[in-house]
Amino acid sequence: MSRYTHVIFDFGGVITASPFEAFNRLEDERGLPRDFVRRVNAANPDDNAWAKFERAEIDAATFDTLFAAEARALGHDLAGEAVLAVIAGAVRPAMVAALDTLKAKGFGIACITNNVPGGKMGIQGAGMTRSAEAAVEVASIMARFDHVIESSKAGVRKPDPRIYLMMCEALGVEPAACIYLDDLGINCKPASQLGMHAIKVTSGEQALADLSDALGISLP
Repeated sequence: MSRYTHVIFDFGGVITASPFEAFNRLEDERGLPRDFVRRVNAANPDDNAWAKFERAEIDAATFDTLFAAEARALGHDLAGEAVLAVIAGAVRPAMVAALDTLKAKGFGIACITNNVPGGKMGIQGAGMTRSAEAAVEVASIMARFDHVIESSKAGVRKPDPRIYLMMCEALGVEPAACIYLDDLGINCKPASQLGMHAIKVTSGEQALADLSDALGISLP
């Protein structure tokens, strides 16, 4: 029997395809350097436009302006709205099937997601989708979780350790009873330091293989 009782998922880049793939396509279309969006978001990571927007400290119009200024400071023109327009990745069906399998086997499942307030610039729901159909799909996935923490509602974002502890408190478990999956190493690090078993996700297949190994079960 697994020593883990709960599995906590990031959403973008884990349940859905990585937004960085969409950012790279945007960069190619605009003639920008590869991974330019990541460079902007990595500069002053705790207090830049993206961080403030994910904590709901600024509105969409302000994010658009501040992100554009940060991009210009790094030598290129790119509006924040253009980034938000492509951020929602396609759902990975195998990951959704894994959620159902985990629940059927008695594991608790939860989600911690850094996102921005819904209703801004056409963004709908926790998955930051841009269409009603996609928002419904994401909502059906979110309904599977025992608990969801959204940075834009909690006012705190990963990798702040507080957001992981908030989840443990909500679930009534210790960190050591949890597995945490995220596509960003910077977000896996605090989870690991708190005692969770952290899995950095590079693909859906790799994530399911590593999760299966950690739990000692077979996931689809």
